[in-house]
Amino acid sequence: MPHHDLITAREPMPHHDLIVIGAGPGGYVAAIRAAQLGLDVACVEQERALGGTCLRIGCIPSKALLESSAQFVTAKEGLAEHGVRARSVELDLPALLKRKEQVVGGLTKGVEALFKRNKITRYNGHGRLAGPGRVDVIQSATEQRAGESGAANTRSREAAPAAGRIQLQAKHVILATGSKSAPLAGVELDQDRIGTSTEALSYPAVPRHLVVIGAGYIGLELGSVWRRLGAKVTVLEYLDRILPGTDDELAAEALKLFKRQGLEFQLGARVTAARAGQADAGGKRARDRNAADPCVVEHEGGEPIRCDRVLLAVGRVPNTDDLRLDTVGIALDEKGRIPIDDHFATSAAGVYAIGDVVRGPLLAHKAEDEGIACVERIVTGYGHVNYDAIPAVCYTEPEIAAVGKTEEQLKAAGVDYRKGVFQFRGNGRARAMGHVDGKVKILADAKTDRILGVHIIGPRAGDLIAEAAAAIEFGASSEDLARCSHAHPTLAECLKEAALAVDARAIHA
Repeated sequence: MPHHDLITAREPMPHHDLIVIGAGPGGYVAAIRAAQLGLDVACVEQERALGGTCLRIGCIPSKALLESSAQFVTAKEGLAEHGVRARSVELDLPALLKRKEQVVGGLTKGVEALFKRNKITRYNGHGRLAGPGRVDVIQSATEQRAGESGAANTRSREAAPAAGRIQLQAKHVILATGSKSAPLAGVELDQDRIGTSTEALSYPAVPRHLVVIGAGYIGLELGSVWRRLGAKVTVLEYLDRILPGTDDELAAEALKLFKRQGLEFQLGARVTAARAGQADAGGKRARDRNAADPCVVEHEGGEPIRCDRVLLAVGRVPNTDDLRLDTVGIALDEKGRIPIDDHFATSAAGVYAIGDVVRGPLLAHKAEDEGIACVERIVTGYGHVNYDAIPAVCYTEPEIAAVGKTEEQLKAAGVDYRKGVFQFRGNGRARAMGHVDGKVKILADAKTDRILGVHIIGPRAGDLIAEAAAAIEFGASSEDLARCSHAHPTLAECLKEAALAVDARAIHA
């Protein structure tokens, strides 16, 4: 059977060594690694474009918008201090959004090319289990037409029925179906005025007033984008702090900096309702999309907020819709995740799960690492992920990045530790760049000096955290990091200084 082709329902039942359901970061990386190891691999993906939520409507488009909006602010407000005078700066939102789509399109085509290069068979449709060793691919009429169109240059096809099912066989199946936006009781999504991050990536005009429900990574990143482009942004957070799970000290500093940028926050605000349209005297909702403030958000302890757009960003939940897990005896846990052992195996023989549908942080690179480890375990008998060395990054301005344990976690566990902190203000490169807000904080075991956690808020924190992740992966001490030569002048010197500060001997503090 030819590879790298879209198969339609009239084929006999194909057999593969491995079938991956889901072509997001975890799924497509697992498929590629399996092909490298010599397996006959197939990947089932419902969306026409490969790459999953992260690439299509998540990490990549949001970072493209963050970059473009940062450039806009710099051109509008930050060039004069560098001796560059721009007479006028105007926002071209359609061009900005077009660039985002071009970035996404180029990368999805890149994944498609990788599938072809590695001879991975692709099935377009909804994948679900159909018993031990079997997977069904449910195709709509649109997906079948797309499949025939994609195969037209390789071999002819008979006309397909309006909808169809392809039955597949495989010794191994990996479930990598990712996550979806979490709902919130009382919030009425209409995929327009009130929506999730998907809609917030493509607003046709800059909102006058955007209300963001949730002060996590997604809400703060997209809230920052539209604030930079001119919107009034109000962030409502149920907790008494922003960035849940982040080191308290860094979250508190981030809040001050975000307020300075014009973001408004209401903490301890439990949202009870959000709806589009305004209620008339009889209590009926008017669906006038042209109203000045067509949305209302209600929360405990405050007056209702009227706005023209609402972004619901209270987290994500595993996407296990219609996977037919019952056909192989798999039951979800209390959080809706697929239970796995330490080697990604489910309770069903030959069925594995990775990424956002299993325990652990919902991060693309975590899913990638799990995909590779899972496949290598299947083929070689060994595969491992060090969950203490998985970094996380919030791509706001400044960026916030962390790897390892927070101070709060160490205190709760009764671990004796030492702390070293260095401010970006004391770094020559940061001053030359004009980005001096923030700090690097290193936490090391008080007895062994082994690095337990690194937390950064400041310029290019997302890049700097890689050195910290490598240090934790290799079991380095703060002394090890302090003894490494760091080029001057670079932002990375801040990590060296923070490592020195663990032993109270920072040079440029």
